[in-house]
Amino acid sequence: MTIHRIRLSKMQKIVNFIALTSGAVSLAVVASGLYVYVQRDQLIDTVKQQALEAVLGGSGGLGGALGGSSLGGSALPTGATDLSPQTNPDAAPQAAAPALPVTF
Repeated sequence: MTIHRIRLSKMQKIVNFIALTSGAVSLAVVASGLYVYVQRDQLIDTVKQQALEAVLGGSGGLGGALGGSSLGGSALPTGATDLSPQTNPDAAPQAAAPALPVTF
């Protein structure tokens, strides 16, 4: 054997590096897919718990959501104060004047 056949060219080293890197990435993808497949039930339960905590605010049940809020008062807004156009609710409603004069 000659010395030229034993030494690898720079291009061959680059190709070998890319091949090894590609194999490592493929192995990582297969391993993570296998992990997700094996642990799918536990992962689904964890996501369900996190979703329930996000929706219910960490109260753990409907009792905390339907009771009073932590800031005091009712947890459910009534909308009575922001929907009323009147500034004084005790005042009698005023009749609107006609837009055009009526002549007979």
